Amino acid sequence: MSSTSDAPVAPPQPSLQPNALSPNGATDTNGLPSSVFTLPQTAQLEALYTIIRDKYTSRGDFLFYSDRIIRLLVEEGLNHLPVVQKSVITPTGSTYDGVGFEGKICGVSILRAGEAMEAGLREVCRSVRIGKILIQRDEETMQPKLFYSKFPQDIAKRYVLLLDPMLATGGSAIKAVDVLMENGVPEDRIIFINLISSPEGLKTFSGKFPRLKVITGWIDQGLNEKAYIIPGLGDFGERRYCE
Repeated sequence: MSSTSDAPVAPPQPSLQPNALSPNGATDTNGLPSSVFTLPQTAQLEALYTIIRDKYTSRGDFLFYSDRIIRLLVEEGLNHLPVVQKSVITPTGSTYDGVGFEGKICGVSILRAGEAMEAGLREVCRSVRIGKILIQRDEETMQPKLFYSKFPQDIAKRYVLLLDPMLATGGSAIKAVDVLMENGVPEDRIIFINLISSPEGLKTFSGKFPRLKVITGWIDQGLNEKAYIIPGLGDFGERRYCE
């Protein structure tokens, strides 16, 4: 008879797995805030990132493979929404005790690159409401400045998935959250979703908003002297929208 020590051990939940130290240079997550979550660092995921990082990848392939990653990120973001008990009747007449989402959600994309993530959200959330926010650097103060925003009227009552593919210094994302909170959205009802983050940006962002969860696909080595993410993938918006 097998001892209890031979019993299979349940694998860790994907949302609780830290970034692995990748042979391609992904950064160890030691020291990062507990509010930061990553996708499981599988060979498949690294292959997808290798494709979209390659400067010779065609625009068509960049669209296809970045969309695959975005879909994974949105699915993981939904895992962090609160649920309540819900019972349903199955076609066999049986009762199934399951769960349902606690409240309504909406997406908010940070223009322009964040718009690329809207389709992934719509694919998994039917008829989801989506707001938009445009933040650019003020040429005089050199600080992020709000230029445009449009949200669902009841956004203060919803859980918000904030969408932006890249987190470098964190300035634009911080300004976006400030605007959402000014519109009545509680900090702990916002989930920030992005493809690639810098450790510096994560620490700055999460340091200001410790109750806000961040879902990122990959944490890179850091920022260079121009505040570009290294190794990064270049300008996501240009690669997405320009030939």
